[in-house]
Amino acid sequence: MENFYAGVDNVSGFIWGGSWNGAQVIPVAPMVVLLLGAGLFFMIRLKFLPIRRLFPAFGNLFRGRGKGVDQSAGGDISPWNALSTALSGQVGTGNLAGVATALTLGGPGAIFWMWVTAFFGMAAAFAESSLAVKYREKHHDGRIHGGPMMYIKNGLTKKWHWLAIFFALGTMFSSVVTGNMTQANSIATAVEASTEIPTWISGVVIAILAFIVIIGGIKSIGSVAGRVVPAMALGYILVAIIMLIINAEHVPEAFRLIFSYAFGLEQAAGGIAGYSVLAAIRFGVARGLFSNEAGQGSTAIAHAAAQTDDPVFQGEIAMLGAFIDTILICTMTALVILSVQGAFPGPDGTTVEYAWQSTLQGAQVTTAVFSQGLPYGGIFIAVALALFAFTTILGWSYYMEQSATYLFGDWIAKPMRFVWVGMVALGAIQPIDFIWKFGDLANASMAFPNLIAILLLSPVVIAMARDKGRL
Repeated sequence: MENFYAGVDNVSGFIWGGSWNGAQVIPVAPMVVLLLGAGLFFMIRLKFLPIRRLFPAFGNLFRGRGKGVDQSAGGDISPWNALSTALSGQVGTGNLAGVATALTLGGPGAIFWMWVTAFFGMAAAFAESSLAVKYREKHHDGRIHGGPMMYIKNGLTKKWHWLAIFFALGTMFSSVVTGNMTQANSIATAVEASTEIPTWISGVVIAILAFIVIIGGIKSIGSVAGRVVPAMALGYILVAIIMLIINAEHVPEAFRLIFSYAFGLEQAAGGIAGYSVLAAIRFGVARGLFSNEAGQGSTAIAHAAAQTDDPVFQGEIAMLGAFIDTILICTMTALVILSVQGAFPGPDGTTVEYAWQSTLQGAQVTTAVFSQGLPYGGIFIAVALALFAFTTILGWSYYMEQSATYLFGDWIAKPMRFVWVGMVALGAIQPIDFIWKFGDLANASMAFPNLIAILLLSPVVIAMARDKGRL
């Protein structure tokens, strides 16, 4: 089994870091180049539309709910609920454990590269979600089918249809790995640590709660997400801001560390600047994609269900997901971890001043920092992690269902919901290290076919934006 794990690590390292057995075998990482390259391409071709249209997009978002929804338009859920459903998948353990992992493995500079990923990812999110609305289908049962599978099928020639199959299989793989079992396990282990409730009991409870929501399909998921996700995200940001105010004197140093480590300035004296920068890029980009999913194609599936006939309108709302997830929420987590001082466990029984330099891993880092900084901070993080992970389970259930119906037909939709909750219960009791090792591979299996597809369809994206007067 160790050899198998080593093989998974090697493949993941090659794709994301250009390394094999820990050695750099190519100067650039294939997925980093493709992901950032596609985002840069769309940012330039769209004349920085995500920046120019950021505030108008927020205005459209608040109008795209309640009475502001065009009831005569196609789609199943309001634009607000579509973004909330997408955010339910985006805002998860990546915002807590993923940021901490990026810091401990890639150093503070990894946060800068997470920002870069989100910045260019906003352009990719606009492209994929506008295409998803344009090329979606409405089947005989009234259900909307959309996302990369549909814009590959309906927008590209048959010689490219293998990309749709590749993407659908990758989505099912990623759903199980990053959207289901790891999330359920994160909740169950956190509950066990704080209450001693066995993981199997938590697993059953999570599965039942998830089933109550997902059995109603996207309308039920969107309705719950539209209420829970905004409140959840806002509450977390407010608590993080309170911690930053308390530790305000250390916040400037946090920013200095992020920028100096991003370009190897801090490590140059030690002769390890090159390696450190590569580590920062590798973990920053990979964790950035894991968190905001821009360019991965998953959120386009949710936005395809929006009640609008204007692809550009929904594309602009979709790009807000990467901004909210990474520029706001992940940044809050990173600044708190880098600003709060304490006595954290170090190597060989020593203690260190900052948690990102400690021997703690993943969510342990975030929990330790919030526990140090606020009364009941650890409890708050446990609750936040549970909510983030649970809503991720809901969002990814829809992605799994859409991919399965594309591959096997509409008949599989309802049986898949039962399979999904079964995997939730199973994931809660499984050793999760095995699953986590597949996380970056799962993300790449979706991002690769999706990025190729949106690049091939880029003339359509540019034409839609120009027709709406955005260029």
